[in-house]
Amino acid sequence: MSDFVFPPPPPASAPVRGRAERFPINRIFCVGRNYEAHAKEMGVAADREAPFYFMKSPAHCTPSGSTIPFPPGTSNYQHEVEFVIAIGKAGFRIPAAQALDHVFGYAVGLDMTRRDLQAVAKEKQRPWDIAKDFEHSAVLAEIVPAAEIGHPDRGRIELRIDGQPRQAGDLSDLIHSPSAIVANLSQYYHLQPGDLIYTGTPEGVGAIKAGNRLEGSVEGVGTIALQVGQPE
Repeated sequence: MSDFVFPPPPPASAPVRGRAERFPINRIFCVGRNYEAHAKEMGVAADREAPFYFMKSPAHCTPSGSTIPFPPGTSNYQHEVEFVIAIGKAGFRIPAAQALDHVFGYAVGLDMTRRDLQAVAKEKQRPWDIAKDFEHSAVLAEIVPAAEIGHPDRGRIELRIDGQPRQAGDLSDLIHSPSAIVANLSQYYHLQPGDLIYTGTPEGVGAIKAGNRLEGSVEGVGTIALQVGQPE
């Protein structure tokens, strides 16, 4: 006899390079405006005092290589390629010098955004949830263990649309480094194994349409791909 009134959905998870076991996804944190050039293109000043965050549901995580429908409710659907931190060890109020000890690995991600809805939310001083946290809005490639690649602090990050360059930057351009982000976030949350942190996007964000193919990469980490289908 089931303990649930209906079958629960399977837990969200991601593949791990070189392993049969999968990485269970607990929470998804996203850092806003963490590249100065991107902040400028959004018409705001980069916040160098402390990172700020928004969240996405693990249920909205979609694997690299997927074909997803163009989302409802938007006419300005945009891409943001990101370097993703995967937490593998619990921690609270972690010193920056020890922050990377809590990292299991890294991945390439896409923070998909309904930019027109975000603009309305900003104008009306409302939360960003409907613009950022929706079906298929957190695209994720395989997670690469830090034991294999170390802890990258530089390397090209880029995105192409239908083969044409759209976004480009370097991890060294991050305003808040991975160690600083993990340390800061742990002042507000008890970080747990399975937590993901999308660390922000470089300049070049823009609108995409049904039929576009997105291909991104982070040097030394991996690649990601996404096909945008027709609206449902």
